[in-house]
Amino acid sequence: MEHTGSLARQPLPAEVAGGVDDAPPVISLRGAALAYGDRMLWRDLDLEVRPGEFLAVLGPNGSGKTSLLRVLLGRQPLTAGYVSVLGRPPHRAGGLMGYVPQQKSLPAHTLLRARDLVRLGLEGRRWGLPLGRRAARRRVEELLDAVGALPYADVPVGLLSGGEQQRVRVAQALATDPRVLLCDEPLLSLDLQHQRTVTDLVARRRRAAGTAVVFVTHEINPVLGPADRVLYLAGGGFRIGPPEQVMTTAVLSELYGIQVDVVRVRGRIVVVGAPDAAAPAHHLGARPNGGGPP
Repeated sequence: MEHTGSLARQPLPAEVAGGVDDAPPVISLRGAALAYGDRMLWRDLDLEVRPGEFLAVLGPNGSGKTSLLRVLLGRQPLTAGYVSVLGRPPHRAGGLMGYVPQQKSLPAHTLLRARDLVRLGLEGRRWGLPLGRRAARRRVEELLDAVGALPYADVPVGLLSGGEQQRVRVAQALATDPRVLLCDEPLLSLDLQHQRTVTDLVARRRRAAGTAVVFVTHEINPVLGPADRVLYLAGGGFRIGPPEQVMTTAVLSELYGIQVDVVRVRGRIVVVGAPDAAAPAHHLGARPNGGGPP
């Protein structure tokens, strides 16, 4: 397992490696630290993400998961250290990154249709001459079809279910054919079926296009299958490594300061923690080492 300050890197799976494993990293952090005043979220973070890699970012509320995405988007400076995205400062890589924001329900009276939202992603940051109407419509329909949202392309977004809205947001994030896809809690408020659907959509994209994925989530189990590595943030520290090395009883129990059991069921990792055995470990409300941010 990789620990704080380690630069070791695990090879990518065969279906996404294909020469990509030796490619330059699309995301690189060295000695990275982020603090708000006296509150240190994480420090000494050394991380490289390669093309086609799926990195799941896990941890309790307040551990700095969303703040990490803000750093990669160029919206939040590091307190210390270095970060680059596609070999340049994050704020200069915007057009090459896709972003799926946290789920926010839209009012039912919202007139914006699903196809309108995707077209905003297609043309909102576009330089030069806009696409012709036919070309833009064709591209929007291709994106909607790719995520299974074409049947409700003309439905106002506010009338769509949470899972349907997330499909549309994924299509919007893919509109510019990004090399890096950042996902901020895209599974919030979704049932298990829709969680798996959204996760599968993102996983298929990285396999098909070699897109690097940084996937922030509280929902552990849906991402353990596609995740190549886990970055687990907690208590000002972190662990990085393959899911089977990070998601263990010993590691999670140490991070949360309570007993958390990790078992395998039908080849999948299942996390069970007291007091609520039905909830993922991240929903227990426990704090790493008995302290830290809620």
